[in-house]
Amino acid sequence: MELRHLRYFVTVAELGSVSRAAEKLFIAQPPLSAQIRQLEQELGVTLFLRQPRGVKLTPAGESYLEDARAILARTEQAAARARERQSGRRAALRLGMVPSAVHSVLPGLLDRLAQAGLQADVEVSDMITAHQLQALRNDELDLGFGRPGEDGWPDEAVAAIDDPYSLALPADSALAGGSGVMPLAAAAREVFVGFSRYQDVDFFDRTQVLCAEAGFKPNIRHHAGQFFSVLGLVARNLGVAIVPASLGTLAFPGVVFRRLATPGHRGRLVLLRGSRLEQDAWTEQVVELARQELEALAARMAVLDGARERQPARASRRAQTASKRAARQPAQP
Repeated sequence: MELRHLRYFVTVAELGSVSRAAEKLFIAQPPLSAQIRQLEQELGVTLFLRQPRGVKLTPAGESYLEDARAILARTEQAAARARERQSGRRAALRLGMVPSAVHSVLPGLLDRLAQAGLQADVEVSDMITAHQLQALRNDELDLGFGRPGEDGWPDEAVAAIDDPYSLALPADSALAGGSGVMPLAAAAREVFVGFSRYQDVDFFDRTQVLCAEAGFKPNIRHHAGQFFSVLGLVARNLGVAIVPASLGTLAFPGVVFRRLATPGHRGRLVLLRGSRLEQDAWTEQVVELARQELEALAARMAVLDGARERQPARASRRAQTASKRAARQPAQP
């Protein structure tokens, strides 16, 4: 078996057609079909079901496709590492990030890498946590920032911070003036801006569960595929939105963030590391900088929470002072 057999197999599987795969690979169809049959004979399994129009993977073929992709990715990475060792620099740092982390974590992490003088071509992929975990296991990512489910702790997790759910509100909303943690049920009659399910099915489904447990179904009239777009719609008074609390550190104009009471649900932002990632000094330094940026985000959220708690107290003291001054004023005749 040679690597070309794997490349041929993966191309046919992805296109679902031997003829289209032959065109993409710039080879004739009969030799390609022969190579696939040779691969099946060597493995002793049937990889494809031949149909009138194209081919379909068998269960054995689906399993083999996952491993074949991982082998090809590993081979490409080995070649890149050889070149980077020769040139004295890393070829790439492959990062996976849930959408909110692109805004809350990535800028600071890039600054830390630059300040540390670490040379790397950073490749960022916006992907949900489940896809990140699969990519890490296939050696297609080096590090990830995700939001694993509440039912388990993935083996790839190396650090985590609490990143609870918050309600993003227009600044002039009646709910925006309160303080402390608020029950989600208080927003039951509000119009909601939803984060598109196709962008992050995990986060969308979790918000639906939160609303259901609060006793209502959200009235979602607007959808957006990026959190900045979600906040933009909120700022324009089109609705409220459930978002990670870490987005509150961005100080988005026209938007107020209120922490939500979500009993039984704990939002976390987790640093994920691939099991095949090298353990050299360069890699360990990168992982440590990623850990530091995650902790810095937690510190920024804590400062923000403290400032919000102080605001009502200052307002109350100002009101009391004004009341005392009014009491001391002589009555007008």
